[in-house]
Amino acid sequence: MRAPRNCGSWFWDFDGIAAPGLESALATAASMSEVLGRLELLTPASLEYRWYVMDVGAIGVTSTLELPTRLSDPTLAERLRGSRPVAFPEAEIDIVHVVGSGIWIDAAGKRREEPGLIELSVSPAPTGLSAELTVHHDIWAWYDFSGRPHPDVHRRNAPRLATALKELTAVSGVSPELGDPTYFGVATANGLATPDAYEDGLGPDLTGRL
Repeated sequence: MRAPRNCGSWFWDFDGIAAPGLESALATAASMSEVLGRLELLTPASLEYRWYVMDVGAIGVTSTLELPTRLSDPTLAERLRGSRPVAFPEAEIDIVHVVGSGIWIDAAGKRREEPGLIELSVSPAPTGLSAELTVHHDIWAWYDFSGRPHPDVHRRNAPRLATALKELTAVSGVSPELGDPTYFGVATANGLATPDAYEDGLGPDLTGRL
């Protein structure tokens, strides 16, 4: 099951380390996606990005570009700029979301493909380059969203997320900041925190907000 808000998020701030701008953001997305792809957590299929006008703010327009090639394609930045809304000739790209699917493994060991298993976004903002990774599913947690332990699912998936976070930190050279806790989970350096069990051995039932 997928939560409407994230269960955990991790934020990489590259200000002062990498140059801001769309080319730099796409290069960062490419290197991070390569790590996630190797672990079968994210296979990029398209990019979604919002537009804004400096000193005005968001203009309410979101564009989608299907990926005809790899994220590392040097012509990709111009393809994104070429989709600028004609009514806003001064618009710039705000946040770029890498959209795709990933593989998770169920309790029986069966591999299953899931859209949006891992969400990756990069910001080319002139104030500083940054990236964020979020997860919305209970497969990374010890308890499912109903509060029942699912150790086999956790054992087959949580270590993959931990490996991804470790490798992303190594590739980027920056340790991520942990996102704020949400109703559905708390991020840790290696994945998601496990809440204390109740007397009956169950965890919190979160299904009321799904």
